[in-house]
Amino acid sequence: MNDFGFEAVRTVDVVVIGAGQAGLSAAFHLRRSGLEPDRDFVVLDHAPDPGGAWQFRWPSLTYGKVHGMHALPGMELTGADPARPSSEVIGAYFDTYERTFDLRIHRPVDVTAVREGEGGRLRVETSEGVYAARALINATGTWDRPFWPRYPGQETFRGRQLHTAGYPGPEAFAGQRVLVVGGGASGTQHLMEIAEVAAETTWVTRREPVWREGPFGEAEGRAAVALVEDRVRQGLPPQSVVSVTGLPLNDAIRAARARGILDRLPMFDRITPTGVAWDDGRTVDVDVILWATGFRAAIDHLAPLRLRESGGGIRVEGTRAVRDERVHLVGYGPSASTIGANRAGRAAVSGIRRLLRRERVAAPTG
Repeated sequence: MNDFGFEAVRTVDVVVIGAGQAGLSAAFHLRRSGLEPDRDFVVLDHAPDPGGAWQFRWPSLTYGKVHGMHALPGMELTGADPARPSSEVIGAYFDTYERTFDLRIHRPVDVTAVREGEGGRLRVETSEGVYAARALINATGTWDRPFWPRYPGQETFRGRQLHTAGYPGPEAFAGQRVLVVGGGASGTQHLMEIAEVAAETTWVTRREPVWREGPFGEAEGRAAVALVEDRVRQGLPPQSVVSVTGLPLNDAIRAARARGILDRLPMFDRITPTGVAWDDGRTVDVDVILWATGFRAAIDHLAPLRLRESGGGIRVEGTRAVRDERVHLVGYGPSASTIGANRAGRAAVSGIRRLLRRERVAAPTG
């Protein structure tokens, strides 16, 4: 509210929510198309520092362990120390990128809701005030929505439960019996690290892990992305690209399998005060349950726009939400990879520029 009791609403052409890979790519292309930050568009990021979700990654995830970090448009990431934590490497890279292209990110800013506004604009409600935008690029990723499965007896467990989102590194599990739940890349990385210091490790997954032999080229990548894209077109919640590509076999994985670290058990049926149990009578006592069970898209702030389909996801054509052409989702579904996020940022800006030109042509004159 201003001094006269009226709500102050700031008007811009485009609001970008999120300053990870996809958000920065979108901001770069907005600026390149002639739009000015803080005048024509604004980028809002809830994180305290540059780096997107990377800044929250555990210290033992070094840059050398990162799979396929693709450079942001217009600036390569060069000379990075593979032994340095990825959170530091990518945080510094994003910081330099933001300053080089003068993107003027607003942080930390929480976006609480996006709803229909006045005059055909979107009303973006945030911790720093309200924006009225002609278009929105949502680049909020998934890190803020860790998925915790529910199992009978979960509340009775007397040990510690945590999620990948709060993984502190292997040292915290020294001498403990640790159960890792989840068959993705994070689960296998956690397991191999923890096995070096833990008293005992157990691995459970819902499905038999799929190991991928041989090279993973452009054709295989396109095929995997197409499978994820098909779900999004149907309005289903997106799956990760990794879920359809399988896990790559490398020397570290082969060594861990030879040592029995990656001997997987099927998913347990319930949690007990001291561990987990299966209906066939098998039990395992553990001190810690680590849920490496992935994340969901952080899009609850878009709920007032009613973009979701009956299948639970937002149906997207390219990056545009089918139910509202003013809304583009980048880093969502098939564009969740770093290279996909770059392409999605460019595609979203192209679509929004067409929308803005059409609106200006249709606007009444004099």
